[in-house]
Amino acid sequence: MTATSTDEAASRLEPFRIELTGYCYRMLGSGFEAEDAVQETLLRAWRSYDRYDAGRASLRTWLYRIATNVCLDLLRGARRRALPVDLGAPAFAGPGLGEPASERVFVQPVPESLVLPTAVDPAEQAIRRETIRLAFVAALQHLPPRQRAVLILRDVLCWSTEEVADLLDTSVPAVTSVLQRARSTLRAVDVPAGEPWRPSDPAQRDLLARYCAAFERHDVAALVALLHEDATMSMPPMRWWIRGRDRIRAALSAPDAPCAGARLVPVAANGTPAFWQTRPGPDGVHLPFGLVVLDLHDGLVTGITTHLDVDRLVALFTPVVLDGSAART
Repeated sequence: MTATSTDEAASRLEPFRIELTGYCYRMLGSGFEAEDAVQETLLRAWRSYDRYDAGRASLRTWLYRIATNVCLDLLRGARRRALPVDLGAPAFAGPGLGEPASERVFVQPVPESLVLPTAVDPAEQAIRRETIRLAFVAALQHLPPRQRAVLILRDVLCWSTEEVADLLDTSVPAVTSVLQRARSTLRAVDVPAGEPWRPSDPAQRDLLARYCAAFERHDVAALVALLHEDATMSMPPMRWWIRGRDRIRAALSAPDAPCAGARLVPVAANGTPAFWQTRPGPDGVHLPFGLVVLDLHDGLVTGITTHLDVDRLVALFTPVVLDGSAART
């Protein structure tokens, strides 16, 4: 390409990065893999930009076709990502969490800034936020990759059947058939209900304020009172998870529970309330211990997922370093 066409390609392709990353994240279940997939997508598009024919497809469709092929290649032979609750029966609260599993086993959290475009209709944005919930992304992983692509394009991104058929180089009846099977599978998976996260909602803000205050006081009774009776708690990359207030109370009350002195610092992740849990070091400086993602429903907390793979996650989420008196945002 000439210098002019190189600059043109870069300026026209880059605005699609965030929405493509959101698409790839839902396909792959990992923010790290989604970033890699989008980088490969944009590189392929940049290299072949001179051959792009606007008469055959819009630039957006062309990019999604490349991104879909990249994702399908990455998913070929790959193991389905899941949440700890999908991998076995709940444990009992007690000492030891077992050995960590490979990062590749679990659906990973993702910053909203990486996957949610801001210049979209509020109603559309609400759908996009709901469909990056950990539980929804984990449910998508039950679908074969091609079904996954069709369902995301049709039901999440609201493409027409004709547009999806064109992207996948197939027929409209074929897309309709694939979509019906994908929807049926997703219904059978039974995605756990989740209350849409509305940061401006007074009731939700009050719930989270009480949760954070109880957590930071290490007031187990007050904290457990905010949980649904069937709430779950898990700590990837451990397969360990527990269900129910009594077991969570026992886990939080254990002498070696790492919550005393900890803080919760808000971050924007997966369309749900999320926090860096920080702990004070020997010098009093707070450092990240885990990334906590909460699920809410009917005014209560229904899920607590604490991702312990901090060294990897700080590459995606803004690192947190607080002194002993720093105020949270």
